[in-house]
Amino acid sequence: MLLWYHKEVVDNVFCTEENMLNVMLTALILACSLSEARPTERYDERTKQCRLIAQGQLSWESEPWGTGGVKFREVCKSCHSRNNDKGAPFIHAESYTSKAWNSIFTKRRKKCARDGAWDILTEDELQMVNDYLYRNGDWTYDPNDADSCG
Repeated sequence: MLLWYHKEVVDNVFCTEENMLNVMLTALILACSLSEARPTERYDERTKQCRLIAQGQLSWESEPWGTGGVKFREVCKSCHSRNNDKGAPFIHAESYTSKAWNSIFTKRRKKCARDGAWDILTEDELQMVNDYLYRNGDWTYDPNDADSCG
């Protein structure tokens, strides 16, 4: 069955119902492969440990109401808020991907890490802020996952 035809189609290739189904199926598979589910574990380069951020205590601490989310708002957002007077860029959890957040905490090249602004946090609190940002970073929301949508 002929669904559509365009004069500029090379070699008179028509789009049949079967071809359209194949195109739609391929697009669906591609879309699913590009989406990322909310991470459940994070490898920490600094400590060389795998942190299971979706289980037990770390599951709680890596949420907005846990230590990671609270410390992010108290410490990081004190400078990185919208219209701040410190010249720090505005950031939120989805400002970077999980991989980028991990890199920021591993390499500690950002100005605030180098100038001592992070010194107010203990190493455990830094880990939990990293867990929170890693778990809630850009491209981690999955509307089909009960963990990220409910």
